[in-house]
Amino acid sequence: MATLRPFRALRPKPQDAAAIAAVPYDVVSTDEARALADGNPLSFLRVSRAELELPAGADPYSPAVYERAAANFRKLRETSLVVEAEPSVYFYRLRMGAHEQTGLAGCWSLDEYDRSVIKKHEKTRRDKEDDRTRHMIALGAQTGPVFLTYPATSAVSAIASRATSAAPLIDFTAADGVSHTLWKAADGDRDALVAAFAGVPALYIADGHHRAASAARTRDHLKAEGESSSFLAVAFPDDQVQILPYNRVVKSIGERTVEGFETAVRQRFDMTDGPATPGRRGEIAMYFGGRWRTLTAKSAPGNDPIKSLDVSVLQDQLLEPILGIADVTTDKRIDFVGGARGTKALERLVDAGQAVAAFSMFPVSVKDLIAVSDAGAIMPPKSTWFEPKLRDGLLSHLI
Repeated sequence: MATLRPFRALRPKPQDAAAIAAVPYDVVSTDEARALADGNPLSFLRVSRAELELPAGADPYSPAVYERAAANFRKLRETSLVVEAEPSVYFYRLRMGAHEQTGLAGCWSLDEYDRSVIKKHEKTRRDKEDDRTRHMIALGAQTGPVFLTYPATSAVSAIASRATSAAPLIDFTAADGVSHTLWKAADGDRDALVAAFAGVPALYIADGHHRAASAARTRDHLKAEGESSSFLAVAFPDDQVQILPYNRVVKSIGERTVEGFETAVRQRFDMTDGPATPGRRGEIAMYFGGRWRTLTAKSAPGNDPIKSLDVSVLQDQLLEPILGIADVTTDKRIDFVGGARGTKALERLVDAGQAVAAFSMFPVSVKDLIAVSDAGAIMPPKSTWFEPKLRDGLLSHLI
């Protein structure tokens, strides 16, 4: 069962929260981080991506980067951050357009992460783990929460409804239009939430696998119990999580002619003129030659939780056999576009000659993610794009 641990959060003073809160460190490049932090000395990107303050071209993994991150973190703590007097948990609401989701922010057991009570669906890269592990050790804190989901329960939902009817601790709308609202749980609600999660059989990492893995490595490095034996996360009920598609663009069709490529595709897929957005699972929209077509595989993939995913169908029946793209994580001919950018972004890339074909995917469901995780399997690379995203710097866990 899942163990929720209240913690003494390090958080912004309410008047500084909007300036401090920053996009997750791993969704922007150094140049993008530098532009976002420009003119804002409080931006948490100066902690999470401290290389933005170093000369252009500086090694983002050099000791100087972690030293600068720690110095900037100390400066924020002296001026704009406060530590709660008592351990607590928090409700964190995200609102993007008509979509709204409310999660519970707290700390969760790394022992349960090790034992797969908290389940994974992605492999992690050692170099990325190295980076966040060094970052946590340098700061003595985990500053970016993991995004979890869990089977919705009426007990937690009832407490959330009551708690979020009160005045919030922090409330602001970011430049991208996403609203972020935090409530601190009352003492009685805190204890009730701990009890409620003791009955949740499993939690699932939706986003933030490298953060969780790095927290485990930090615990092992410190060889300590207490705060380092848990990690910061926000857990959202599965009926509120929004997954957008993770689309693909291909930069080359190799030696094939336009006609040869289309012929090869038609051998494996039924292809008709169709919209830019697939209407259902089992359909893939392809933008090629200036128009959108709908692809439906002629051979059914069956009920396998991995093979039946549309991203697997595209990989197994088009990218690899027709274009020779066997490993999408290393092949330079393919790139990925998060669904938040829309299909117009795909058209622009192809029309500008930066790609020759684009594939608009139907989004993976939370049910798919849970099925893959329960099977102990790994999702294909770049399968899910979660929106809206949590902000770094709103809640930090001191270790």
